[in-house]
Amino acid sequence: MVGFDIALLPVLRELAERGSVTAVAAATHRTPSAVSQQLRTLQRQAGVPLVERVGRGVRLTAHGRALAGMATGVATALATVESAWAEHLAGVTGTVDLAVFPSAAELLLPGLLTRMRDHPGIVLELSDVDVSEGEFAPLTADHDVVIGHRPDGARRADGAVVETVALLREPLDVALPLDHALAGRERVGVEDVVDETWIGVPEDYPIDRVLTALAAASDVPPSVAFRTIHLPVIENLVAAGHGIALVPRYTSGTRAPGRFRLATLADVRAGRRIEALVRPDRAVRPAVRTVLEALVAEARAVTT
Repeated sequence: MVGFDIALLPVLRELAERGSVTAVAAATHRTPSAVSQQLRTLQRQAGVPLVERVGRGVRLTAHGRALAGMATGVATALATVESAWAEHLAGVTGTVDLAVFPSAAELLLPGLLTRMRDHPGIVLELSDVDVSEGEFAPLTADHDVVIGHRPDGARRADGAVVETVALLREPLDVALPLDHALAGRERVGVEDVVDETWIGVPEDYPIDRVLTALAAASDVPPSVAFRTIHLPVIENLVAAGHGIALVPRYTSGTRAPGRFRLATLADVRAGRRIEALVRPDRAVRPAVRTVLEALVAEARAVTT
């Protein structure tokens, strides 16, 4: 095989994950022409076509996809050496960029920040994100750690690209107005709530997939009056009697007393998996590992 400069591999990996030269250029703070030049150089050194023209853009060939996958391993190996040397010289230090969706932040962030006081050499930078289920993994290209969620039964992110650290499973309960006919019940079945008016989250968000599954189990499409990404808004609408909703048990449970009632779904296993997603080459950094360990510990504390 013709030798090539491994310093050029990251641009191929970025193209595989971001999909276009323009997106790679924006993410790496270079011009599209500079990115294209690096791709041409790498292709010439590799001796086989790595990209091919498609319309006004390019896409990876089979050779390009294979080499992009290998680039992840190279980046991880280099990061392991660099991190071990940095730890040898100065201990566990550095900045970790953590992206987290709001209800997970509400659940985990206070305790995480308390735990990180034991690691003064680590600076935690926080980003507030709330995206659909399939958009959490791509965020790892721009953040060290991304806390995402998916409904029970949904597949994990591609393990060859993103490592997944399980944090907790949070059951989903039915939130009911206090004066609702079912408010005195500890458990409700699908047949009890299928005809209700729902307050929901946007389509393709994890909780909405659970609501869709409930509808499929009864062959009755859900009647969703209003959709929002903001959990407190959902709770307020339920409390005011405008509908019922699926809400996360641990997060909403602290606000339920005196405002709305939570009931367990009797015949459906409804829940969401909260996970930390991280690129393999970032997961080997001691500072990132420390944050992940603190997240796991805090998630364990929340559920016990």
